[in-house]
Amino acid sequence: MSTHEDRGQALPTAAVLVSILSVQFGAAFATTLFDRVGASGAVFLRLTIAAIVLGVLVRPNPRRWSRTQLHGVLALGLALAVMNAAFYEALSRLPLGTAVTIEFLGPLTLAAVLTRRPRDALWVLLAFAGVALLGLRDQHGGLDGVGVGFALVAATAWAGYILAGSNLAATLPSADGLAGASIVAAVLVLPFGVASGGAVLVDPTVLAVGAAVALLSSVVPYTLELWSLRVLHKKVFAVLIALEPAAAALAGALVLGQLLGGVTLFAIALVVVAGIGSVVTGRR
Repeated sequence: MSTHEDRGQALPTAAVLVSILSVQFGAAFATTLFDRVGASGAVFLRLTIAAIVLGVLVRPNPRRWSRTQLHGVLALGLALAVMNAAFYEALSRLPLGTAVTIEFLGPLTLAAVLTRRPRDALWVLLAFAGVALLGLRDQHGGLDGVGVGFALVAATAWAGYILAGSNLAATLPSADGLAGASIVAAVLVLPFGVASGGAVLVDPTVLAVGAAVALLSSVVPYTLELWSLRVLHKKVFAVLIALEPAAAALAGALVLGQLLGGVTLFAIALVVVAGIGSVVTGRR
C-alpha cells in the first residue's frame, strides 16, 4: 500500500474507531435506564428514536420497493430487534465487556463458516476458549447463566443481521434499508418496551438519556461506518471491528465502574486476538 493510500485510509479508520467507541459508550449509558424502564424499555427508546431520526433524514419510500426488497427489510428489522433486545437483556445481567465478548462469537463464527478453512476453525476455537474463561471469574465471582443465554442469542442474531444486511445491500441502497429496518425493529419491540417502561418512557429525563443512547449506539456509528466503508479496505474494517470487546471493557470501566479481573481481561484479549487473526490470515 502506498503512502498516499495510507493517508487516504487514515480518516475512515479513525471514523470506524470513533463509531466503535460510540456504540459501546452508548450501551454503557443505556444501562443507566434499566432501573427506571427495564432492559426492554431501554431498547425500545433506542430503536424508536433512532428510527425517527433515520426516517426523517433518509425518508425511505416502501412503495418503490420490490417484494424481494421488502422481505429483505423485514428480515433485517427482525434481526436488528432480536439482536438489540437480547443484548440489552444480557447487559442487565452481565458486565458490558463480558456481554460484548460473548456476542462477538456470532460474526466470528459466521466468518469461519463462510470461509470453510481449518485455520479459521482454530481462530473460532481460540475465541470459544476465551469465552469459556469468562465463566471462571468476573468481579462478582461468576456469570449469570440467563445473561449468557441472552448474549448467545444476541450473537446468533448478529450473524443473522450480517447476512440479512449483505443480502439487502445488493438490492437496495444501504441508507434506505437501514432506515426501513430500524422502523420495523422499533415496531417489533414496542409492546415489550411499553409493558416494561410504561408511562416512565415519556419522562423528559428518560427521553433525553434515550435520545443520547440512540445517537451514540445507532445514528452516529451507522453513519460513520457507512461512510468509511466506501473508501476503507474491508480487511482493515474487519480488524477494527474485532476491537469491539476491548472497547466495551473500556466503556464499562469508565462509565459504569466495572473493573474486570485479570482472568476476564485475558479472556477478552483472546477473543480480540482471534478476531484479528481470522481477518489477517483470511483471503482477500
